[in-house]
Amino acid sequence: MSQNTVIVEDLDLTISRHINAAPEKLWRAWTEPELLKQWFAPKPVEVTKAEMDPRPGGICNIVMRLPDGTEMDSPGCVLVAEPGRKLVFTDSLGPDFRPADGGFMTAIILLEPEGDGCLYSARVLHKSPADRQKHEEMGFADGWGTCLDQLADLVES
Repeated sequence: MSQNTVIVEDLDLTISRHINAAPEKLWRAWTEPELLKQWFAPKPVEVTKAEMDPRPGGICNIVMRLPDGTEMDSPGCVLVAEPGRKLVFTDSLGPDFRPADGGFMTAIILLEPEGDGCLYSARVLHKSPADRQKHEEMGFADGWGTCLDQLADLVES
């Protein structure tokens, strides 16, 4: 298993690693709801609903059920969609670029061909150091790291 690399900057959190799968396979795992549901939440959290319309202005919405039954909804908007290369989405906007309340991050997913697979990188941008710190304290490295492990298991099989 490849090792995840986590980088903490003033406003950003980044996690990356080499995955033994083609970028197109990772793209499908991000953009096809039935695949997204299989890896996007760290088990035992379950994704009960996934919506992804990979085009600028498209919906990006994940609903997760925690072990206690609580559901967390995280609606957002796709900003950039370059199939097999780059996906950018934010929770600061809703579908069709409508302003949203409570958003605090924009995620940039990069898929770069590397050897027999892909260099996967998820960079999460925050509007303030306090938001970045809150996200880090929520368990960014463990949560996104576990999801990245689950993603790798899915696409490498």
